[in-house]
Amino acid sequence: MKRELERGLDRRGLVAVLVPVLVAAVGALAAWRALRPAWEVPAPTWANRAEERMQDFRDALHYPIREFLAGGNPYDPAVMFAHWPVRQNFNLYQPYHLVLHLPFALPDYRVGAVAFAAFLLLLLVFLAVLTAGHVRAPLFLGTAVVGTLLVVSQVGKAQLYVGQVNPLIAVGAAGALLARDRYPRLAVVALALAWLKPQFGLPLAVLLFARGSRKVALGGTGVAALASLLVVVPLVLGGGGVGAFLDVVGRNLEHAGATAYGAVDSLTAQRVDVAAVLFRITGWLPPGAEPLVLVGVLAATVLVVRRLDRAGDPTGLAVADLVTCLAVVVAVVHQPGDVLIAVPALAMVAVRWWRDRTPSLGVALVAALIPFAHLHFVDDAVRSSLGERASVTLDGAAIVVAWVVLVVVARRHAPAVRT
Repeated sequence: MKRELERGLDRRGLVAVLVPVLVAAVGALAAWRALRPAWEVPAPTWANRAEERMQDFRDALHYPIREFLAGGNPYDPAVMFAHWPVRQNFNLYQPYHLVLHLPFALPDYRVGAVAFAAFLLLLLVFLAVLTAGHVRAPLFLGTAVVGTLLVVSQVGKAQLYVGQVNPLIAVGAAGALLARDRYPRLAVVALALAWLKPQFGLPLAVLLFARGSRKVALGGTGVAALASLLVVVPLVLGGGGVGAFLDVVGRNLEHAGATAYGAVDSLTAQRVDVAAVLFRITGWLPPGAEPLVLVGVLAATVLVVRRLDRAGDPTGLAVADLVTCLAVVVAVVHQPGDVLIAVPALAMVAVRWWRDRTPSLGVALVAALIPFAHLHFVDDAVRSSLGERASVTLDGAAIVVAWVVLVVVARRHAPAVRT
């Protein structure tokens, strides 16, 4: 009997060691494959501007910073298209982005691309660390599982394939939510990083303020504004004054709103916000839809998260964080990969669902995970059976459904939500 017990314990110990190692090995292989576009992509030329590999690194980091260092204004679409082999204009990232990511723009393009992709991979691993700590899983096993799932998923692979800055924003958003009570100073810095793209920073700051983290919301916004001001000043002085700079901002917004990949009324754009999803599903777009959606989503979310926060139980707080993250994504212009900011909250709600088996949480989780599972073979199946319009609408519709389900259920049952 004693020997059998010892053998059972030995087997369990062996499994406890082998499982994390095997998961980490799978994750390392997936990460290696995800990094390949960074060193395989050719150097940009005017002839290969349609190249999608590392296109965000090229169009939103490398050449905008090079234009800034040359004394120009990278926010002016005409300037960027005239001076550099870019496919997309440089959107209204926070100006401090032009200094924060300077080390990746100074070397040769290929060197910078590989270094930036490796940096993004490290950020995904760090996001996995934050997620494992948030759900109180064994650190190595939790990090290995979440990290592997990220680099295997479509959302995670997309970050490395096109060289997006979203992993840094996701770490910032997660840090702001997780540290706002115990480590408010860290939360301030994290929120400032989430402000890198204003469509993340603005709704997140509003929701944090509404949830009682006023110093974090104001402090993070202030830090981002101050850091950006240091970059805006030379842009204004070198570009003919405040009026000329505002004209550039206007042209930037006008150009972004007219592109096939960014316009709210585009049938091919992969936007996941409520306004764009509504148009692709119905073909109807009411006047002023985008500002109305922004105000409406934030107002509805504020009512729900404040109610959940007051209830104070673990399940309600987990749902409040997930509703907050999803509201940030569906309130204003966003792409499917932007749901990356919800990973720690998704993991916590999954844990609470596993314990409670609440059907509504299960529906919301499945819907919110669809963008992660929207791999190429899934996309091919959707396109062949339902068409391209359904393919570019699927992720957005799923995220909106997840947000709506959580809002409705939490609104009705927040006081009764218990573990």
